[in-house]
Amino acid sequence: MILSSALAAAVAQIPDPAPSGTGDASSAAVAAPSPTVTPYIDQPLAGADGLREAVASHSNTVGGFIDTLDSLAVEVGTTRVSLWDLAVVFIVAALVITIAWAVNKASHRVLASATRLDMTQRLLIEKGLSLLIWGIAILVGIDLLGIDLTALTVFSGAFGLAIGFGLQKTFGNLIAGIILLMDKSIKPGDVIAITDQAGNSTFGQIRRIGIRAVSLTTRDQKEYLIPNENLMINQVENWSYSSKNVRIQVPVGISYNADIVRAEELMLEAARSVKRVLVAPPPTAWLESFGDSSVNFIIHCWITDPEEGTGNVRSEVLKKLWHLFRAEGIEIPFPQRDINLRTSEALRDVVAALRATDGEGVGGPRAD
Repeated sequence: MILSSALAAAVAQIPDPAPSGTGDASSAAVAAPSPTVTPYIDQPLAGADGLREAVASHSNTVGGFIDTLDSLAVEVGTTRVSLWDLAVVFIVAALVITIAWAVNKASHRVLASATRLDMTQRLLIEKGLSLLIWGIAILVGIDLLGIDLTALTVFSGAFGLAIGFGLQKTFGNLIAGIILLMDKSIKPGDVIAITDQAGNSTFGQIRRIGIRAVSLTTRDQKEYLIPNENLMINQVENWSYSSKNVRIQVPVGISYNADIVRAEELMLEAARSVKRVLVAPPPTAWLESFGDSSVNFIIHCWITDPEEGTGNVRSEVLKKLWHLFRAEGIEIPFPQRDINLRTSEALRDVVAALRATDGEGVGGPRAD
């Protein structure tokens, strides 16, 4: 019994044989440590970790500095964001934006030298290339940072809601600007007439068509930024859509005693003397109406550069016509009105008082 008990105790102390192909018996005798459970921390920027390891393998000093930045982190739930992650985001964003801006400027210079394309085609291609370049830049930036796109599903949903509510007008103006460039109804250099909220109409020249608005410069150098959608849904008076020829109307009134034939000849002479007035179509003078005090004419003359203004042409015609009328003795009449006064006691008293005052002022009261 004692021998059997000793044998059983000795057998129990013999270690189990190591599995085949896993090493010798001495290594198998070492007990494997029990695994410890560590909390999972999500690293949103895989690119930052890869860049940190690559830099640390080449320089211990820089690697230590990066480790210090990486240790300054904030954990929000299962996500860990460190100061090093923010620095990498800033560096990559600055690099991608700089490259995209340079490529965009280079494409603009290349398109500017393309003589076979008109202004509208160049601007349309430029806007399309700009959107493509910035889209590629955003995708490259996301790839460099190693951001998992599946983590952006919630953000994409929120972004879609933002477009539907807050950015609806912005994207509407973007699409409207592209449509305006495609159908060439409004293009840079056109002269259009607009009406403000008070109903005052003015005209100006389109300088540029942006993503959100059209820049319109008037003759007094006021620049209006008109949303693209307004030009799509409202009526626009384009003075240079199919032709830049614009007819200007100059109203003139002469006396009923004047020679209307000679006056008409002088009107045409005054219009032809202005340099900006076209020879063809020639200026014309139409008798519009017989007014209360004058015979009313309208001088029609044509110009081909409405962006230089129309009021100055009208002023030059009228100034020249003033000198011609004075030389020929043609009168520009003043308004004439007939006034009828009803007789009353108060009116007679006023007339008597005026007569008495007039008589005393001359040299005493009148005898009559």
